[in-house]
Amino acid sequence: MFAALGAALSLPPLTAALLFAPPSWPAGLRVLGFVCAFAVVTAAMGAPQSARRVSVWLANGLLGAGLPAPVETTGPRWVNRLRTAVWLVPHMVLGGVVTAVSCLAVFGAVAFPSVWLGGEERMTVFGLSLWIGEGWRGTWALLPAMGCLALAAGVTLGGAVLLRRLAAVLLGHRPGERLAAAEERMNLLAQRNRLAQELHDSIGHTLTASTIQAAVAVELMDSDPAGARRALNSIEETSRAAMDDLDHVLGMLREERPSAVPRPTLADLGPLVERVRGAGAELAVQVHGDLALVPATVSREAYRVVQEGLTNALRHGGKAGIRLRTTMRDGWLELELTNPVAMRGPARQRAGGQGVQGIGDRVRLLRGTTHAGVVEGGCGGCRGGDCGDGCGSGVGGRDPGERRWRLLVRIPLRSVS
Repeated sequence: MFAALGAALSLPPLTAALLFAPPSWPAGLRVLGFVCAFAVVTAAMGAPQSARRVSVWLANGLLGAGLPAPVETTGPRWVNRLRTAVWLVPHMVLGGVVTAVSCLAVFGAVAFPSVWLGGEERMTVFGLSLWIGEGWRGTWALLPAMGCLALAAGVTLGGAVLLRRLAAVLLGHRPGERLAAAEERMNLLAQRNRLAQELHDSIGHTLTASTIQAAVAVELMDSDPAGARRALNSIEETSRAAMDDLDHVLGMLREERPSAVPRPTLADLGPLVERVRGAGAELAVQVHGDLALVPATVSREAYRVVQEGLTNALRHGGKAGIRLRTTMRDGWLELELTNPVAMRGPARQRAGGQGVQGIGDRVRLLRGTTHAGVVEGGCGGCRGGDCGDGCGSGVGGRDPGERRWRLLVRIPLRSVS
């Protein structure tokens, strides 16, 4: 197929070349006119950008070249156009040669047995008269027939191998294109990772809260219908918020205009807290400082950190004793979230989970720090004393030896400046 295509592509430049090399011209002018016309038409065929894309597609499909798709770069475009035109020359020449030799070989493979089976004793090939013979004496005609088939196969295979190597040189990526392709791949992976992180934080929180609220609704269905109705209404509201988040996340990765739904920030911490409390969780919140002064980028990522932390607390720590503290001081935003863990504790599992890993990735991009693990007694910051956050030893009747899961995140407010 590639040979026939190359032979077909050679028709336009050959026709033009013959027209510009009339027999009335001297031999030197005829050769010059032929070469110039052939070169001009070939360059015109390789000039469109689509010519290279089609050439790469055909080389991959017909030759198995495995070439990467062309990538637009900021460099001069004439280089790739010239390379495409140069590629067309061997494609046309080899295509024509392979097509001609293969056709003649197949004709010979058919002619020798046909003459023998037809009872003819002689056949003429290129002016040479060959004696075939009759009956069993003419069976030798099968040998040149098989040789012709082998010649056709060898020429076709050799042309394909040669063109495949030339395609890698003339149609493959240049250094600038390889760099652009690598950057495009990195951007794509970054977008996919961001999508996975956004979906994990948003949808994961919604599913966890909805599951807990659904269990509450089932328990209260007979004893407290009004409470069950409130739980179901909370599921509806949470699901709608999740749909908005999902629309935003998908809109980020579309080529068209992203979704107009704004991403939540720390200003939306109140509704998030109420949804968690609506799931039956005991959540105490303390805010030190004006969260409205937190830069927008930090505020958005901090909201996701809190959301994921609360999701992990509900999923692994139960509903009781969850405490959240947000503090702004000395140019830093500090988020601390603690909740009780069982004596056997799933802390080791959660420390390497996707949730904590996603939190670490977010905070690291903002040049912050993340600490997550089990602490003995209090919040881990008071060392058994009263740190003023309502978590200290003896405060609220809490046991100083209680094992608590603690997530501490510190983000510099100047990281977005």
